[in-house]
Amino acid sequence: MSSLLRLRIPRRVPFGLRAIQTSADTTTLAQPPSDHSQPFTVTLHEDSFRAYQCEKPDLEVQVTKDELLKMYKEMQTMRRMEMAADALYKAKMIRGFCHLAIGQEAVSVGLEHGIQPADNVITAYRCHPFAVMRGGSITGVIGELLGRQIGMSRGKGGSMHIFTPTFFGGNGIVGAQVPVGAGLAFAQKYLEKPNVTFALYGDGASNQGQVFEAFNMAKLWNLPAIFVCENNKYGMGTSAERSSSNTEYFTRGDRIPGLQVNGMDIIAAKHAVEYARRWAVEEKKGPLLLEFVTYRYGGHSMSDPGTTYRTREEVQRMRSTRDPIRGLQQYIQEWGLASEQELKQLDKEAKAEVDAAVEEAKASPEPLPEHLWTDIYYKGTEPPSMRGREREEVHNY
Repeated sequence: MSSLLRLRIPRRVPFGLRAIQTSADTTTLAQPPSDHSQPFTVTLHEDSFRAYQCEKPDLEVQVTKDELLKMYKEMQTMRRMEMAADALYKAKMIRGFCHLAIGQEAVSVGLEHGIQPADNVITAYRCHPFAVMRGGSITGVIGELLGRQIGMSRGKGGSMHIFTPTFFGGNGIVGAQVPVGAGLAFAQKYLEKPNVTFALYGDGASNQGQVFEAFNMAKLWNLPAIFVCENNKYGMGTSAERSSSNTEYFTRGDRIPGLQVNGMDIIAAKHAVEYARRWAVEEKKGPLLLEFVTYRYGGHSMSDPGTTYRTREEVQRMRSTRDPIRGLQQYIQEWGLASEQELKQLDKEAKAEVDAAVEEAKASPEPLPEHLWTDIYYKGTEPPSMRGREREEVHNY
């Protein structure tokens, strides 16, 4: 058995002729903008996308100064929030499960900038940034992690039970959110809504049977579902190559076309999401698979040091050469959109916002015992009374 565990499985030969580009700073400026108040054109690296049974998106993208600066601040804020959660967990103020998305900010922020307010998003463990971007708040997320009344689920759900009207939570059962996402897309089609559902899962969940069952139903009924694999290279402590016979996750939808995306460049991420949304909503082509090739700097969860199955040198190399925030920072400065000092001011504002949210969350009280009997039903649908732990124990509303 020990010799089997030491067996090194060779890396697969990449699908197609070229590998995906995962640098965060390879987008180039087509022409210096003469007016920063107007959109201007940039060109993505030629290997930012790889396609399966579909055409790749155009490499020329229209961007604006305001949106790039907004995305920069949002990525900084999401990272600060996750870093605050890390510190609170290590201080034993957050207990239980906690999975952080430090390093993957281009996916959550890029997704939000590529979709519409009424579109749906559902994901797995690393859900905190999505919850904020989909209408939640940093205070609500931190409060929920701390188990306080100010939390988005009033302190009774924890890390993977945070919701908004268009965000259907992080989900703790591996892969279970994918068929739920297909169900959400079915409802959108049934009700003839011009919207789409993005169902996210990790490379570690990609081999679940229910994932393929959801693929089948979505294609059979041509649902407006975008299945998104956040491939951060490791499912818990197992590399993709050791767990998957086919690591080209964007090709695994059988008759569902797929697109692999540089998930470290936020411009490429946003552009891919816009492409996927047009595919499902405007062109009505049914489901599509997106694979964002990204990387998490920390462990799978707070209980995982993240260095027993990969080297510290690998993590440091990704931090120093592929960081999505530093990549966008480089674009903004090189293209003359903002100075280093202006970006540092945005960093300070992000830190101040998170610090204030943490203090507000810490000041909130914990749920009271009687709160055990609330929020069981959707607001407005509660029964007049509910039986408690004993037959005679009845709680009235």
